[in-house]
Amino acid sequence: QVQLVESGGGLVQAGGSLRLSCAASGRTFSNYAVGWIRQAPGKERAFVATISRSGDSTVYADSVKGRFTISRDNARNTVYLEMNALRPEDTAVYYCAAKETAAYLGMNYNYWGQGTQVTVSS
Repeated sequence: QVQLVESGGGLVQAGGSLRLSCAASGRTFSNYAVGWIRQAPGKERAFVATISRSGDSTVYADSVKGRFTISRDNARNTVYLEMNALRPEDTAVYYCAAKETAAYLGMNYNYWGQGTQVTVSS
């Protein structure tokens, strides 16, 4: 079992930056691939980015490529999502999620955090 807690969300103006954190506790965090998924009001959850358990492989949604960076510090049991050049359409609840595998591209994660709100004003 892995418990995930997101933090770092908030209100920011368009063009601004935020860094989200996903802190994990429980089983060996370095065994898990981790993803960030977001859900905008009235929309389904959407993939944002994923990172392999070693941190050497990342994949991004086209909509955030070049603006967002996912990284991890396994010694601190934490995954980060650095978000730059934010746009109003990035407004959503952001969730981190984990799956006990080397790398994973999908939405069927086993463990989910409670989410953190990101609001980008125009």
